[in-house]
Amino acid sequence: MRVRAGLMMLVLGLAVTLVACATPPTADIDAVKTSISGAEAAGAADYAADSLKAAQDAQAALDAELKAQEGNWMKSYDKAKTLAAAAKAAGEKATTDATAGKEKAKADAAQGIADAKAALTAAQELLAKAPKGKGTAADLAAMKTDLETAATTITEAEAALGSVKYLDAKAKAASAKAAADKVTADVEAAKAAKKK
Repeated sequence: MRVRAGLMMLVLGLAVTLVACATPPTADIDAVKTSISGAEAAGAADYAADSLKAAQDAQAALDAELKAQEGNWMKSYDKAKTLAAAAKAAGEKATTDATAGKEKAKADAAQGIADAKAALTAAQELLAKAPKGKGTAADLAAMKTDLETAATTITEAEAALGSVKYLDAKAKAASAKAAADKVTADVEAAKAAKKK
């Protein structure tokens, strides 16, 4: 009777152990989803794409392991828990990287706008002193229009910066600076040609 009771306790203990191991780590899975959603909300797609992809890849590995365990008669979610911890950490890293990337993009956009304004001012001053002569009126008018367009683009860049669209602001500032730099180069080339 004692042997039978002991055997029953052993079987019951094994059953409890198997059931405990056979339960998917739902809290861990939810934490992974939350961390990756947080990264996406922080702008990781724009400012930390590599980190977000790493987190998504880690989540995909977790999902594959969970699916593999569904097909097993003796389920073990130990590997899934390890994968969940790694995916959660990757999601948190993506959030941190997105925040840092966003701050860097903001600083880069602000610097780009300042550089574009300086280039525009220099180009406007140079254009005002550009050599005028026969056949230059159309070129000067075109350059003046280019600088007006650059000024408008700088205003758009400032609006984008104010709207937290840092990558757009940076691109617009770079475009405006390139236009101003081209006018400067064209006026310098015209001055050099006139001296010859």
